[in-house]
Amino acid sequence: MNFNNMHFINNFADIIVQIATPYSTGTGFYLKSFDIIVTNEHVVRGNKHVVISGATFEKQMVAVLHLDTTNDIAFISPPSAHEMPSIELSTLDVIKKGDEVMAIDAQNKNVTKGKIFDIQYLNDDIHYILHDITMNPVNNGGPLFGPDGMIIGINTFNIHKEKNVGHALPSFFLSSCIKEYKEGKGLNGVRCTSCKKISFELEDNPKSNCSLCGVGIRKISDIKAYEPNGICITVESLIGRLGYDVSLTRKGPNNWCIKKGSIDVCISYYEKTGLLVGDVYMCELPENNVSVIYEFLLKQNYILDGLTFSIRNNDIILSLLIYDQFINVETVFTLFTHLLHTSDKYDNILIDKYGGKSKRVSI
Repeated sequence: MNFNNMHFINNFADIIVQIATPYSTGTGFYLKSFDIIVTNEHVVRGNKHVVISGATFEKQMVAVLHLDTTNDIAFISPPSAHEMPSIELSTLDVIKKGDEVMAIDAQNKNVTKGKIFDIQYLNDDIHYILHDITMNPVNNGGPLFGPDGMIIGINTFNIHKEKNVGHALPSFFLSSCIKEYKEGKGLNGVRCTSCKKISFELEDNPKSNCSLCGVGIRKISDIKAYEPNGICITVESLIGRLGYDVSLTRKGPNNWCIKKGSIDVCISYYEKTGLLVGDVYMCELPENNVSVIYEFLLKQNYILDGLTFSIRNNDIILSLLIYDQFINVETVFTLFTHLLHTSDKYDNILIDKYGGKSKRVSI
């Protein structure tokens, strides 16, 4: 590999986008020459619109354009007003076993290196590239980079014979799928699981059947909008009352994330325990004088009312915990308003006085 990590990140990190739906989270990447974002189908499954976020544009809702369950590929619309750069797709004949490959974590932009140990692994009649990069599931749908810095595949899943092994759908196959999709000239498409051809949503074919073989398919226009239920209704009422667009805050089952100034507020509901948790990611621990900030946090926990500072990995988090038997709109609104006001109070103190490092975790 001819790239050092910083050069690699500076050139390619901006094409990577984070994707969130009410059902899942994942990663995608922008291909400027086709003006689409590529991801895994399972990342966007069950949605006709998804939320995306990236380094060069504001978080926003975009449309799903194409679904392919056979090959686990989906295409979604690019964001408005972005500055994502161009990158090329490579071909299989330029890589071989033992070549070094790279992936970029969508959340923290860290580069992970590994090696290829199979370029034609066959699974369900589809050939995959196998590599030894260990990746978090949230990075499914992200790009795999080859020795020349070009994209050689889409990372899809990591389990192979009960071992943690990276799978990537080869880029030459992606090129073929894009070519097929572009034949629809802007129409939404779904690959038929029977004839394996793309069925486009034609105005003269309103029925939910493949336009080629007639087999029943689920068109993108048939997908129903997400409807919350139970405690989720209360949480989303709270988010709306706080002044946020609820649809932009959803990030997987029973999880939401809102941006307030320089901090992220992550809300999670755990059905098994009945706990509703609000976590404010304040900042990261400083590199020096850690004992001083530890002492400060312990003192604040003694005087804080209903809130607690904790450290998770390297993050300083201010948390609120509520059991679901005490949850109603008014109570939750009061408690979360208290959480947000308290986080505002400590935000600058932790960074300016104690040397905490700013951190962003939300999509």
